[in-house]
Amino acid sequence: MSAGKAACVGSTVMHVRCPDRLPQEIYRQVLELLAKLSPVVQALPPCAALVELKGALRYHGTDSRHLGEMLRVRTLSRLGVDVRVGVGPTITVAATASAQIDPPGGILAIPPDEVGAWLGPLPVDALHGMGPSQAAILRDYGIHSVGLLAAVPAATVQRLLGGRAGRLAADRARGIDPRPVVPRALPESVTVRRAFPRHALDGAEVRAALLELVVRLGVGLRRRGQAARALTLVLRFAGVSRWEKTRRLAEPSAHDDDLRAVAYQLMDAAGLQRGRLTGMALRGEDLVDADQVAQQISLDDAREARLVAEAAVDRVRDKYGPAIIGPATTFRRAS
Repeated sequence: MSAGKAACVGSTVMHVRCPDRLPQEIYRQVLELLAKLSPVVQALPPCAALVELKGALRYHGTDSRHLGEMLRVRTLSRLGVDVRVGVGPTITVAATASAQIDPPGGILAIPPDEVGAWLGPLPVDALHGMGPSQAAILRDYGIHSVGLLAAVPAATVQRLLGGRAGRLAADRARGIDPRPVVPRALPESVTVRRAFPRHALDGAEVRAALLELVVRLGVGLRRRGQAARALTLVLRFAGVSRWEKTRRLAEPSAHDDDLRAVAYQLMDAAGLQRGRLTGMALRGEDLVDADQVAQQISLDDAREARLVAEAAVDRVRDKYGPAIIGPATTFRRAS
């Protein structure tokens, strides 16, 4: 059986990578083309997507490789954009395959019975979801390839990388990834707002209000299972004037620590001095699925403790309501 036909039998997950820095409007048009292949499309902004092909294979009466070729022809002819298409039996295999294709485009389909043989020789940092810090730790212990990682007992990998991260790495090295493709359109930004009952100057009151917005935004993102790549701070002044500035995060995040640091940088950049504020808004932008953010191991014990506390506080809020902890968790989608 050919690779393409074999992929048709059990390799039904397609991972599509568009060129970097693709304009958002063009990215939306790529998603529309994907929706014509299959109704199950999960956007992975800013420039990737997942497609479940099970129903599409029967509908189109062809194999997954041919559907990838159809997509490339359509994106090239209609949008002038080439894409890299990986196909596999799981999200991890498909995404790892698409990353192995040299730009500008191409198709790589991995049949289910060839997953182990194909993943084995790849360097450990080529496995989708493996962060550079995690890969460095594994290499320090002589685990240089995905095949070696798959051969190491899962308990050993957990000791090296930590409980959850170790389990995921061990499973994915063996081609195990039960996550389904979840239909999701291009995420909108998330905005939280605060109005001041009287004109306020930059000081304790304003900084406390900004911290409240950070907490509300972080809780909202974590509940949605998303992370922000950028933050925008909007300040409104007496006289209907406004100031707005955007800053990107070093890594996508929904953690209060990371959001607070960038929000304070934005406030410092505003240089308010004697400006009289009537309100402010904090907007999380360029959102990504939290599952797509690499979980890096930190050597900062204080940060790790804060992240554990953050998760505990979220559970308390979920059980007893937002008022039990502090700032309300209501937020709205930006139009």
